[in-house]
Amino acid sequence: MFLLDHLWIILALPLAGAAINGLFGKRWPKSAVNSVAVGAVSLAFLAVAELVREFVRLRPDQIPYFKNYFPWMTAGPLHVDFALQVDQLSIVMLLTVSFVGMLIHIYSTGYMAHEGGYYRFFSYLNLFMFFMLTLVLAANVVVMFVGWEGVGLCSYLLIGFWFLKQSAINAGKKAFIVTRIGDFGFTVGILLLFWTFRSVDFGTIFAKAATWPAESMTQVGTLTIICLLLFTGAIGKSAQLPLYVWLPDAMEGPTPVSALIHAATMVTAGVYMVARMNPLFSRAPIAMLAVAIVGALTAFYSATIGLVQTDIKKVLAYSTVSQLGYMFLACGVGAYAAGVFHLMTHAFFKGLLFLAAGSVIHAMGGEQDMLKMGGLRKKIPVTYWTMFIATLAIAGIPGFAGFFSKDEILNAAGSGPHANVWLWGLGLVAAGLTSFYMFRLIFLTFFGQPRFDEHKVHVHESPRNMTVPLIILAILSTAGGWFAAPHLMRGTDCFESFLHPVFATYAPEHPVGQEESLSGAAASELEPGPGMELLHAVTGPPVIVGILGLLLAWWFYIKRPEVPKRLAQSLRGPYTLLLNKYYVDEIYLALIVRPLLWISTNVLWHVMDERVIDGTVNGAAMVAREAGGQVRELQSGNARSYATWVVFGAVGFTVLMLALWMVR
Repeated sequence: MFLLDHLWIILALPLAGAAINGLFGKRWPKSAVNSVAVGAVSLAFLAVAELVREFVRLRPDQIPYFKNYFPWMTAGPLHVDFALQVDQLSIVMLLTVSFVGMLIHIYSTGYMAHEGGYYRFFSYLNLFMFFMLTLVLAANVVVMFVGWEGVGLCSYLLIGFWFLKQSAINAGKKAFIVTRIGDFGFTVGILLLFWTFRSVDFGTIFAKAATWPAESMTQVGTLTIICLLLFTGAIGKSAQLPLYVWLPDAMEGPTPVSALIHAATMVTAGVYMVARMNPLFSRAPIAMLAVAIVGALTAFYSATIGLVQTDIKKVLAYSTVSQLGYMFLACGVGAYAAGVFHLMTHAFFKGLLFLAAGSVIHAMGGEQDMLKMGGLRKKIPVTYWTMFIATLAIAGIPGFAGFFSKDEILNAAGSGPHANVWLWGLGLVAAGLTSFYMFRLIFLTFFGQPRFDEHKVHVHESPRNMTVPLIILAILSTAGGWFAAPHLMRGTDCFESFLHPVFATYAPEHPVGQEESLSGAAASELEPGPGMELLHAVTGPPVIVGILGLLLAWWFYIKRPEVPKRLAQSLRGPYTLLLNKYYVDEIYLALIVRPLLWISTNVLWHVMDERVIDGTVNGAAMVAREAGGQVRELQSGNARSYATWVVFGAVGFTVLMLALWMVR
């Protein structure tokens, strides 16, 4: 019970690492900085592993474990404790965040070895781990909000890590401002949550919400408004339409940052929050439909942009936005376990894709344009094979992690209690596009003839501290989805079964929109046998479109490499539109940024600040100065003048006294 009673240790370890390196790391050698930073997250992972052992062994009832450490804030009816909790959902997130975070810290010791500000980078990484673990372990929405805002701060610091590079500075500010827009809605949602339930504790809120009847598709009630406001925060943090624009620009940060924050952990915070608040969302079908629609549209929209990008990290960035859309699609159709399952498998293969891309960039001397690569397959074999495995996983090829999680999501969208054929169709098309642009990345990067000067670029495999994390993540990208494999043989989906208490405890008795299920012999007659279910899974539409995407990419970039150029010329309009990302940044610049800058400059600055505020203050000072100058003239030093003023004063005072006496 040690870790269950001392959950704070998991948070204290990375926080201590951040503080020690931040305060003393500048004077230390890199080996000492490595020891503190990697040691802190490694110990945090070991603590999480021990916590999981204790939880599984000592809590057979599967009730969430709650630990209240001290009262934090009290203001009238508002009472906030610093409290942490552990349940099955937080365990999945803790294991994913701590283990992937540990691997990325190890990878960073090689990738950042020759960069300035080494101690500062690892201090920021450790600080991010502290805030992310705080978000996951929080037992109330206020502590979660601290972690939520903290990871946003660390994202800003890490995106703009190269602060002498103007594009990195702009990207950091863009990420901070855009996510603040979503966080405004999230904050209002938290306030409305407290106003409605008179508590900020998850357990109290969910228990009270369980007594509320589920709302309908024609009823916009309090729960719907709360969920939509909370989802606004998720849209910003998890880069969904229309607030996704910060994530592609965030690739200006170091590649390990992209892997840790913008693939495996921070951007999944919105998905985790929606899954955590499932007792509310499950009673608000309008909010659930909004989540599903935004997720499906984002998955499709971002996948189309990824088709034509040439920067290897930008392709992966739009892929991340698209895969996050898949997770929200799952939550929106009520398949919370499938969404969290894809969150976990995505952390494996997308973290691997980013780290492998960093290995490619490292080998190419900083080059990120895939059109200037090619022929790297035999020069960096470890990077190639691990990245190829991750691509098979994200494309949904049977046997790899992404196959199991994507299949569950699309199955829920197509035949679950909240199924919608249009959302299923968007998800299916996005799956095909994902397979195409990811194998396009593989073929452009590793196949064909080198498109760079081999005399100037000395391609070399990355050092062991970079390749070992790639190999471990490749293993997880292969085996990480097999928790769900027994389900294909009519067995138990181990992952969904593990999470069942989280999503079933406060679930409404009759989910809105759920059809009456078949029972008895009728149901058994329609259910396929174990062999047929496995056959349907490996030959179903998601697998078919994944293989079609692979074959199409092979035809375009290996068999007939001249075809893409001819196609781009013949379809110049759509190609230019996709290449310029639908001109969304330009539209935002014209409709939002420039008008706000004009108002700020010409109205708030020149009119309100300079003329009204400064004018009032400066005018009062000028009047006082002029009046003082006039009064100063009275002090002439002439005795005759002073006597004259005394006479005038005496006469004036006498007249005043007489006037008052006559009035009385």
